Amino acid sequence: MKIIAVGWNYTAHNKELGHTPLPAEPVIFMKPDTALLRDNKPFFLPDFSDDVQYETEVIVRIGKMGKNIAEKFAYRYYDSIGLGIDFTARDLQRKFKTEGLPWELCKGFDNSAPISEFLPKENFADLNNLSFSLQINGETVQHGNTKDMIFKIDALIAYISRFFTLKVGDIIFTGTPAGVGPVKINDHIVACLEGKIMLDFYVY
Repeated sequence: MKIIAVGWNYTAHNKELGHTPLPAEPVIFMKPDTALLRDNKPFFLPDFSDDVQYETEVIVRIGKMGKNIAEKFAYRYYDSIGLGIDFTARDLQRKFKTEGLPWELCKGFDNSAPISEFLPKENFADLNNLSFSLQINGETVQHGNTKDMIFKIDALIAYISRFFTLKVGDIIFTGTPAGVGPVKINDHIVACLEGKIMLDFYVY
């Protein structure tokens, strides 16, 4: 099982991080399976960063093996949808970007990918119009909708499968909207998809 993540997939998020121009193709990076945090277990701040930030994302689970998938057939290869948080050591990321270095240490560290349960995609009328949000201590800090993705889910499946064979159980993080920010000890994290609570955990 692998975790494939998409960067810079919402215009407003690009603007808030000062990233221009907008990407002409999806920006892809990976997280190892040790990054997964399941079952609403607490997230413990790592000791190597002073600026760990949340990035709330719709996630997709692959249900069928595929390679070089045509976009028009991409819907056949994923079966369910959930929410995840791409925790990012932003101070390390800034350093790595400045030095032209890879992102694995700032994006793929242990427990940096909390994920919710997955819901059948048939539960949703339109996967390109999914509303999701993140609250910290009762305050909404992120609100997004998949209609605002630069590259939609099916386009991402097609693009990624050119480079990686997608296998059953693989997870794709589809990018975060604007509103990212830091977390601190004792923060209460709640993420909702179409009004349903999907994640509910604490930071320690």
